Amino acid sequence: MRMLDLIYKKRNGYELTKDEINFFVKGVTDDEFPDYQVSAFLMAVYFQKMNERETADLTEAMMHSGDIISLKNIDGIKVDKHSTGGVGDKTTIVLAPMVAACDVPVAKMSGRGLGHTGGTIDKLEAFKNLETEMSIEAFINRVNDIKLAVAGQTANLAPADKKLYALRDVTGTVDNISLIASSIMSKKLASGADAIVLDVKYGSGAFMKSLEEAKKLAESMVSIGKKLDRQVVALVTDMDQPLGCSVGNTLEVLEAIDVLKGNGPEDLKYLCIELGAQMLLLAEKTDSLASARELMQESISNGKALAKLKEFVQEQNGDTQIIDHPDAYDQAHFIREVTVDGEGYVVAINAENIGKAALVLGAGRTQKDSIIDLSVGVVLKKKRGDFVTRGETVAVIHANVEDAIPEAIDWIEKAYSLRENAPESIDMVQAVIK
Repeated sequence: MRMLDLIYKKRNGYELTKDEINFFVKGVTDDEFPDYQVSAFLMAVYFQKMNERETADLTEAMMHSGDIISLKNIDGIKVDKHSTGGVGDKTTIVLAPMVAACDVPVAKMSGRGLGHTGGTIDKLEAFKNLETEMSIEAFINRVNDIKLAVAGQTANLAPADKKLYALRDVTGTVDNISLIASSIMSKKLASGADAIVLDVKYGSGAFMKSLEEAKKLAESMVSIGKKLDRQVVALVTDMDQPLGCSVGNTLEVLEAIDVLKGNGPEDLKYLCIELGAQMLLLAEKTDSLASARELMQESISNGKALAKLKEFVQEQNGDTQIIDHPDAYDQAHFIREVTVDGEGYVVAINAENIGKAALVLGAGRTQKDSIIDLSVGVVLKKKRGDFVTRGETVAVIHANVEDAIPEAIDWIEKAYSLRENAPESIDMVQAVIK
């Protein structure tokens, strides 16, 4: 078997066998093929696509290209959650304590961010000294002790995917459903969860720009789960405006804490209840979606979710001060209010532009080794459907570099669209795919 034969075969539109896909992934993992051949193969897949069986085989091969984490020593059904990413997406920090407070184990492996804002591991650094690097044994013990642990991903989790993604990123082959789905699912399946709830986002702040694209991606990932004997449920959710009001690491953590205290933005709370309800169903905590939603809501109203967050931070040696005293965080030096021309109802907020504003301020990374400023970001004062009077503040910038403020303001002004009539409401959850 030769790499060139696989390139020809896929280029000409033929279906690859499981053995051929395994040969390809092993060669990528072991650096047996030159980049130009791997890139040619990826381009052939990009144009000719893969069917469901090929996509599942590619996922399985990449999953087995590195470590497979066993969570069998954790009591109960382990359900993981994965989001395809968006602006202001701090759901894990709200959701994980809520689910754990319902006595369902949450063994979460998360990553750092590259782009608009940090990933979950970056955001958790708002809790000073919190440890996310730990042995698998310590990770398992913490979940058994308090039902919750969040750790950084191991260096050898699906290494074939890391190598392929690096090439896809520079060869114009990122935007392919099979390649995206196998990339996400190989890491999730290697992480050891029994079941997975996916939050597949669409819109201006998401990777998938249209609802139809997001549905196709969700269907592909659910299909992969079924073929590999895992339970997977996908929610297709709106990201045509930022989630919640805060965009920026510590600001998002403070907003997450506020939700667990029974306050905070309704859209964030609603999404966490919907995702959590699906997790409780998969964990067999209850047998109906209605009762699962009630349990999730109760975890906030009875204070158990907030207590679980504090317990989690303490367990991982973090400082809980900002939970009890939100004003104790390291605040940015410059606070600037932003207004927009005209008046009317907010009909759209381009989430990508808000993300770019946060990135300019230093809330995200442009390169893997970029240093994130945890205290900066944007807080939205007006969301879709709100009325804005002339001169009224729509957002507040938190900055530490004064020279970055004008560009951030420009991105925010471009993000807001106003009109005379109120827009129709949009359901946060557009589809549930099982």
